[in-house]
Amino acid sequence: MSGRTPVDPPRWVQALAPVALLGVVVALLSLSTPFGDLAAAADASTPELLWLLTGIGTLAGIVPVAIGMCWFPVIRGLDDRYIHAFLALSAGVLAFIGLEMVAEIAANAGAAGRPSVATLVAGAGLLATFGAMYALSEWRRQATVDVERTGLAVAYLVAVALGLHSMGEGLAIGTAVVDGNGRLVSLLVVGFVMHNVMEGPIVVSAVARDGAAPPLRHFAAMGLLAGGPVILGGWLGSFAGSALIAVACYAVAVGAIGQVLVELGQFIRFDAEAIVTRTNVATFAVGFALMLLLEDVLGGVVVDLLVPG
Repeated sequence: MSGRTPVDPPRWVQALAPVALLGVVVALLSLSTPFGDLAAAADASTPELLWLLTGIGTLAGIVPVAIGMCWFPVIRGLDDRYIHAFLALSAGVLAFIGLEMVAEIAANAGAAGRPSVATLVAGAGLLATFGAMYALSEWRRQATVDVERTGLAVAYLVAVALGLHSMGEGLAIGTAVVDGNGRLVSLLVVGFVMHNVMEGPIVVSAVARDGAAPPLRHFAAMGLLAGGPVILGGWLGSFAGSALIAVACYAVAVGAIGQVLVELGQFIRFDAEAIVTRTNVATFAVGFALMLLLEDVLGGVVVDLLVPG
């Protein structure tokens, strides 16, 4: 099951290496000014602004997801029961993100000039996304009914859902950049780096139960799907900073996350006697609590240390 070879590094090295990489990224953010003079962003040309937002989005979205995916060898070496538990942990993380997006929908709907329209947009976006992804999932399941089910398709669905959530992060970054608020941009980037590093193992956990690891191009594609939309959201936020657009983006993210939670439950049930076990319930709670800790406790402490004033 582990798939280890004699040249594999020790398990503790595989487990700690991503943590070390994350520390390097956070340290570089604290010791440098990677984004230049944001006060001049409002007067920048369109290509300059897009390039700046591409760099920020790459650092806040793609890099931490790639770091998190480096835990794949450790996850893959786990017993099936623990892989199911890790999938339940993934569901806990996604549930937290979904509730976070619901709060953002409520906040932006209140800020919109016409809250009733914002509510309709949110409902339509959520239901349409959930329905479209559910139909796509059912079509894929019927098309592969005679083929052994693999985790790669589920992993891609998870990456898409996380990517839609990441677009909401990009909206916040794009708005802060145009406002020239350097501290807020730094705060958002540090917070999203800590947040998004958890998305890497969430994406690859579904693949870990397969007999063979997929080619590297799939890891690259899933990383881009999960983290790349931070860039797209930044572009959108810089040119069309609208509460109604934010509501639509967050609603799409919630719909996608809801469908992925259903898919994860079906995926666990595929080769397990039950979805709801003590281990799965416990790890679901751990995943939810871990995101709460990173988002509301450690994130604020790290930002205050690295971005004073």
